[in-house]
Amino acid sequence: QIIIQFCLSFGPASVLRQGLHKAIMRPLPRLESEPKSAAIFGQLFISAALTPVKLLVLLASLIPTMSNADDHRIYILREGNLSQWEQKSFVGNTFYTTVTQFDRQVVMAVSDTTASGLFYEHEIDLEKTPNLNWSWRIDNLIVGNNERDKNGDDYPARIYALVSGGVLFWKTRAINYVWSNNQAVETHWPNAYTGKARMLAVRSGSRHVGDWLSEKRNVREDFRRLFGQDVTKIHAIALMTDTDNTRQRATAYYGDIYFTAE
Repeated sequence: QIIIQFCLSFGPASVLRQGLHKAIMRPLPRLESEPKSAAIFGQLFISAALTPVKLLVLLASLIPTMSNADDHRIYILREGNLSQWEQKSFVGNTFYTTVTQFDRQVVMAVSDTTASGLFYEHEIDLEKTPNLNWSWRIDNLIVGNNERDKNGDDYPARIYALVSGGVLFWKTRAINYVWSNNQAVETHWPNAYTGKARMLAVRSGSRHVGDWLSEKRNVREDFRRLFGQDVTKIHAIALMTDTDNTRQRATAYYGDIYFTAE
């Protein structure tokens, strides 16, 4: 349903879906702010109020905080903060907003015969942090669809891991981690629209509808298994709830998304 390709020599620059009538050629968003640690050190070194002794003391106090924070998690989505995400519309707009559930901020997605996704461009070194972690919940399944067919390629929840081919756009690859209607867990199959993407059923069926579930995938191993390639970096993460093909309605929630070494 959604074919994600990165083209041109300026980095990831294209998202294509369901052929030319759903083509979008705008670039994914660049990170606009420097890392928090760099900003902190920049402020420290330009501050005329700090003496060398005070500076050393402050630096020493910051090092353990930064090195141990969140067990070295690389956050892609945290506490429902969508400020660095960009929405791409294909058929109408899925409604995305931040809500509170069980005292935490998460993203709620509501699709009513619509299809749009949220994209976040960020390079992840899979040699250091290969494990993609997230939590999600769905309120209902999409029923009666054949997910391997173009007319049934809708999911209440999905998360993409994307590899850019750069100028060699034909080398672009994507894994779609989906909550399937009826495919068995761990089943994988080609995307209905392109061989450049593979679908992988992380959850299936109605057993856990309404439940918050936590997931962990070794993305490097999944690319090796699904594409036969040793991918060492990915370049973007996306999430989407879509029902445009089946003309149904679905509601899903996405918690924190982050990468870890273990």
